[in-house]
Amino acid sequence: MEPTPQPLKRCKCANPTEKCPDAPRSIKATEFNPDTALVFDVRREADYAASSEIIPGALWKNPEKIDAWIGALPRTMDVVVYCVRGGSVSNSVVDRLQAEGVKARFIEGGIEAWKAAGGKPATK
Repeated sequence: MEPTPQPLKRCKCANPTEKCPDAPRSIKATEFNPDTALVFDVRREADYAASSEIIPGALWKNPEKIDAWIGALPRTMDVVVYCVRGGSVSNSVVDRLQAEGVKARFIEGGIEAWKAAGGKPATK
């Protein structure tokens, strides 16, 4: 009996159920250009509400309600997420997105590192 072929992950490796070691998890704040990816602000609701700034073009997605929005994300586009400092929130969202086949990365250091690198935030 031949093994059943498994679908390839977005990274094109043959291991669809494990994290791909070749899939990049992050992007440096100095290398990030918001015009080249679909950008999601995944700061916790309280952090998002307390700030008047957002990366231009970003859409806020509540990380605690990822089950409600993950299915609508395109699998053919680069997705970049950020939180305040690029810590546990961004990491957990990227883990989940990559596990679902989304080509996702997070900004190292979050929105704060992006601003420190010269990024000009928009007012929300």
